[in-house]
Formats: sequence, structure tokens, C-alpha cells
Amino acid sequence: MRTLKKIIFIALAAMLVPFIGTAQGEKNQAYYVHEDQVKPSKIHDYDMVSKDFMEACKKHNLQEMSWQVASTDTGRYFNISPIENMAELDKNVMAPLAEKMGEDAFRNLFKRYNECYDKHGDYIIYLNKELTYMPEGISTTTEGQNYRKWHFLYVTPSNIQNLKGKLKELKALYTSKGSKEYYRIYHNGFGNMGDYYLAVISAVDAEDYAKKSKENEALLGEEGKKLFDEMFGYVLKYETETGQMHPNLAYTPSN
Repeated sequence: MRTLKKIIFIALAAMLVPFIGTAQGEKNQAYYVHEDQVKPSKIHDYDMVSKDFMEACKKHNLQEMSWQVASTDTGRYFNISPIENMAELDKNVMAPLAEKMGEDAFRNLFKRYNECYDKHGDYIIYLNKELTYMPEGISTTTEGQNYRKWHFLYVTPSNIQNLKGKLKELKALYTSKGSKEYYRIYHNGFGNMGDYYLAVISAVDAEDYAKKSKENEALLGEEGKKLFDEMFGYVLKYETETGQMHPNLAYTPSN
């Protein structure tokens, strides 16, 4: 989970504020992601402490912060918070919670988190609205569809624009065909090593995802196959993850 002190991270991030503001504009939404790589034997414990943490935030009505939680089948947990700019990372939004809970109880929560993993870290990603295909409106919370498939398209700096161009063509093809396989496109920001685009697809479950994928492949036909082949010509490395959202661990402050 989120570390108590992120001084170095914040100091470095602050230097990028002008770039972040430009990058967002009308097209992108920035998200602060804290990733915990949870040990297989500690998945249950992690879920329990995450629930206790969320309940503590609800009880004391923690303000200025909200998050969603996702996890992969490989034990990567993502705590995802929307941010307006990098300056928000300079706020100690946890201070009121620590004060209301008491320092000992607050620290004990994070001690329990720390026992669940050996690796964790923070980074920024951007939801790219220009490249996302959700014709009925862009939303990261797809009700009734908590299954997730993540497609990571790693790319070299020299091919970023080429890959972006193909992603634009892909959205245009999906739009013209009226595809029912909706997806969101993210790209890396501060704190990531290397460049990538990330396509995220929601479904009810693995069976529903496979059905949508098969129907979409038939719908796009040879035109789609050709475009995907061209797109992957610019991809350095391709990886996928499957997993789910955890709405029971998400938090939004009450007014």
C-alpha cells in the first residue's frame, strides 16, 4: 500500500509539473498508481487489511482522496487514484486519518500491509481519451463487468508516434464497424521505466471476454487483421494480464 513518506518521489515529480499539465489537456486524465506485488500466501491477508483500511477511511470520512483497487491473477494489486496535477502528491492527505485513528493504530495498518509484499512502488499513468473506444461514454468503472484484461504494448521512443497513429486507425475501424468490444487506452507517465500503451478491456468474466473477442475478430475481418499486424510491427514487447476490480475495497469520500 501507499508508503508513509514519499519525499524523494514527490521532489522528483515536482520538477515535472509543467510537462504533466501540458500532457493532460482535454485528452488525458492522470492517475496516481500504487502497486503492491503481493505474495501468493498473503493474498487473503492483503484483502483483509485493505478492507480494514477502507472502513477506517469511511468511518473518519477521509477527504481529498479516492481510489479504485484492481488486481491481476499474478498478485499485482493496483490502488488507483485520479489526480489533477503532480502538485497533489505534495499533500499529506493521510494526516487527518492518522490523527483521528491514533498514530499507533494507523501505523499498525501499514505494518500489516508491509507483511504482505516485498516489492511495491508508485507511478503515474494517463487515460488517453483520444485513443479510447467507449462510444457510450468513457468510464473506468464498468458496472457488472469487474473482469479485466490488460494488454501492454511496449514501444521504443522512436516508434511512439507510429504506434499512436495505428491506435487512432484502430479506434476509427472499431467505430465504423460498430464494435461492441470497448476498451480504454492508457500510456505511461512519471515513475515508469520504458514507454508503453495499455489497452484495458472490461467483461463479466473470462468466458464473456472470450465471446466478445471472437465476435469482434469476425466483425473486423481481414481489414482488422491487417491493421493489427501493422500495429504490432511497431511494438517492442507485448504482455497481457488478467484479473479483476475490487469495488468492495474502493473508496470515495462522502460530502
